[in-house]
Amino acid sequence: MAYVKAEEVVENMLLAGAKKASLPTRQLLIRGFLSGAFLGYATTLAILAAAQTGWGIAGALLFPVGFVMIVLLGLELATGNFALIPIAVKDGRVPASRLLKNWTWVLTGNLIGSVTYAYLYCIVATKMGSIDPATIPALQRTITIAETKTLEYAKLGFDGTVAAFTSAILCNWMVTLGAVMAFTSTSTIGKIAAMWLPIMTFFGLGYEHAIVNMFVIPAGIWLGADITIADWWLWNGFPVIAGNLFGGMVFTGFMLYWSYGKPAS
Repeated sequence: MAYVKAEEVVENMLLAGAKKASLPTRQLLIRGFLSGAFLGYATTLAILAAAQTGWGIAGALLFPVGFVMIVLLGLELATGNFALIPIAVKDGRVPASRLLKNWTWVLTGNLIGSVTYAYLYCIVATKMGSIDPATIPALQRTITIAETKTLEYAKLGFDGTVAAFTSAILCNWMVTLGAVMAFTSTSTIGKIAAMWLPIMTFFGLGYEHAIVNMFVIPAGIWLGADITIADWWLWNGFPVIAGNLFGGMVFTGFMLYWSYGKPAS
């Protein structure tokens, strides 16, 4: 049967976490770069669909295409690794130093890939700056999203930081669940269907995902959003990365590990 039981899923999570933690730096950067770019593609597709239809849920239905490409190709997404590698360390499969190496280089690759795609996208979308973004609904929507994800939190001060952090927890609970759901089937179609559900859920609810934001906020800045680099990292970047880490590690990684895992003797 294509279905894989939960106990086997957790063992596959441990194997995947150990494998990812053992990759060389070059592979972490390249695979991280591709993941960041693919999520940028998916985000622009989702924004376009929402702008054309007037329905945000249309974007949520399409966004998982990027995540599917990442998982099926075995690429590196820091938010997914927040769930897989800590339990591999806890189970004695890999040392903690490899966890830090993976997170550092994959986040770097994700950032470079996301920002690179954002820059290329803005070149094409504005025809090298010859088109006013305000005249194109999808571009105006990108600007609005970028400002909402930074300036709206800034208005609230500390409360805004807590809200961003909490939104990021809820986001990566679903994102990492998407990565884990891929282990519940041995067929490609089964993996895609299983992954699609939680990824569509997080995007539809508008929760904060650090790598998606590494595309949409720089893109918004280049398109004319009233945001500085400091606004990005202070009000979104750092609190969202922290929330994504906590949500993925605790609510997906360790809760499934504590429920079904068999620690190595």
